[in-house]
Amino acid sequence: MSHDAPATIAVYYEHPQWFERLFAELERRGLPYRRVLATEHVLDPGAAELAPRTIVFNRMSASAYTRGHGDAIAYTADLLHDLELRGVPVINGARAYGYEISKAKQLALLASLGLRAPRTRVVHRADQAPLAARALRFPIVVKPNTGGRGAGVVRFDTPEVLAEVAASGALALGPDGVGLVQELIPKRDGKITRVEVLDGRYLYAIDVTTSGETFDLCPADICRVPVAVGEVCLTEPAPTVSAVRAEPPPDAIAEVEAIARAAGIEIGGVEFLIDERTGERLYYDINALSNFVANPVETIGFDPWERLGDWLEARARGGVPAGAR
Repeated sequence: MSHDAPATIAVYYEHPQWFERLFAELERRGLPYRRVLATEHVLDPGAAELAPRTIVFNRMSASAYTRGHGDAIAYTADLLHDLELRGVPVINGARAYGYEISKAKQLALLASLGLRAPRTRVVHRADQAPLAARALRFPIVVKPNTGGRGAGVVRFDTPEVLAEVAASGALALGPDGVGLVQELIPKRDGKITRVEVLDGRYLYAIDVTTSGETFDLCPADICRVPVAVGEVCLTEPAPTVSAVRAEPPPDAIAEVEAIARAAGIEIGGVEFLIDERTGERLYYDINALSNFVANPVETIGFDPWERLGDWLEARARGGVPAGAR
């Protein structure tokens, strides 16, 4: 069904700077949109609070708790559930967001699809980590179940150091109290591959190379964060991190699209690496939030924001309903 006037796009977001490129693209096209800041939103369950013909574009970040907005993570899950029960079209809705905020769910999804991931144990108390790690090969990393930008990821080279830190109470598992104890895989050529999807289909891929000091491989040009231990971002060229266009093999692209379909992710990214010991492709992160690569025209040869704008405009003018994939 088509309409003379496009639907309003309600962009639901938490980070104050990450989506300026998105807003600029919507304005350039003259599309009606509203900014809905998650940290200020109040829900009236079941109320018809949205204008007719509104599409909600969920841009909530799993790393919100690192900016003092952890309360908005669970709240967003409830909001998306409410919207969908009322039939409001949501891009990257409750199912996608559920995978965005739970690495344990991501691992379960990968296993259900027959795809390999690094060997992992899921714990719900920090003092469980040393026992869980006994079944794994060191070095290992401990990750918050809910995270982003590499937030809270800590490397341990020996069981003794892990036991000492866990006993000290200094091992943080994140806002939901759940964590992953996971083998740290030696990456072939020191790189990971991130594949971006739009409408659940392959958009582009980049190889991100790091010297190993950081677990933040964020390649977006607008994810500027204070540089601290374990945090580097490709907002500007950095000596330890680089990104170049990649050409994944067709089977990898098919697997990424299968992940996106199963997770209900219409726009997002999937990351994998090649274990240099075995040559296996291992998936380790599924993202329902993407800000695209820095300097996209130079890096990948086109502007993904324009592609996103094309897709959103078609959706707003009566294309495939949000959440249909």
